[in-house]
Amino acid sequence: MYHSKITGLGFYVPDNVVTNDDLSKIMDTNDEWIQERTGIQERRHVIRGEDTTTSMGVKAAKIAIERAKIDKNDIDFVIFATLSPDYYFPGPGVLVQRDLGLRTVGALDVRNQCSGFVYALSVADQYIKTGMYKNILIIGSELHSTGLDMTTRGRGVSVIFGDGAGAAVLSREEDLTKGILSTHLHSEGRHAEELTVIAPGMGKRWVTDIIADNNPEDESYFPYMNGQFVFKNAVVRFSEVINEGLQANNLQVSDIDMLIPHQANLRISQFIQQKFKLTDEQVFNNIQKYGNTTAASIPIALTEAWEQGKIKEGDTVVLAAFGSGFTWASAIIKW
Repeated sequence: MYHSKITGLGFYVPDNVVTNDDLSKIMDTNDEWIQERTGIQERRHVIRGEDTTTSMGVKAAKIAIERAKIDKNDIDFVIFATLSPDYYFPGPGVLVQRDLGLRTVGALDVRNQCSGFVYALSVADQYIKTGMYKNILIIGSELHSTGLDMTTRGRGVSVIFGDGAGAAVLSREEDLTKGILSTHLHSEGRHAEELTVIAPGMGKRWVTDIIADNNPEDESYFPYMNGQFVFKNAVVRFSEVINEGLQANNLQVSDIDMLIPHQANLRISQFIQQKFKLTDEQVFNNIQKYGNTTAASIPIALTEAWEQGKIKEGDTVVLAAFGSGFTWASAIIKW
């Protein structure tokens, strides 16, 4: 059996910066209100026609592949995590295979929203551990901005989310003291409707229903979030899944060199940091600049932390996420 190791990282965000003050011009909100509740100062939004979920993923992937020092033809499998695919079907995994000009390798799409990248990492880890594949490309990419209610009605959700992509190459590692030590995945679907987009979906409202009703007050195709309920569950599940990973590897909180939490809300990250008594040097946050980029948030933050020299060889890195589903996950990595 092998371990799997992250050998290349990359991220991409659109150039278009949208500040809290920019949002205050199109909805009843302000910088103080947004920062107090979320910690977000600005986010990136695509300019329509310039980027898609897939194209952002491809740009991040090219950087990750180059940094992994492999040829694109060395990629054996693609896993793409997103809640905002270019098309209802097919998923973006095959579009990446096409646009990168890869061999006819398999492509898998993961729909686990905020925890999607850690789920994708776990799936890739299993393939590599068993010897089936040697190099797997993992992408988390989101284009939220064109699907948000950018009016006062939608401000509780719309101010939070941004666009962007992150990517990682996971490769075979024969040294079993390095790489991904363990991953831990959970779900609690009874709370699925507390953070959701209902339509279009085959279950309740498909496109034909929306068109037939032609109801300007229909909010079913905009994201809904029970913010307080999500927050309360997130802080509990974050703590549980981090502890689960540490215990599985006989590690203590003091062994954490870097915690990369999903960038859902700066207040959640700060709560977890205080609970675990971690220093500012042990936790990386960039939600202030990019907002919540869902499946892209962990790979973007992980890449930035690595680029800034905050992650070094031999470090113990913890990834943790919680989001829609409800799903939550963690990964313990020896860099």
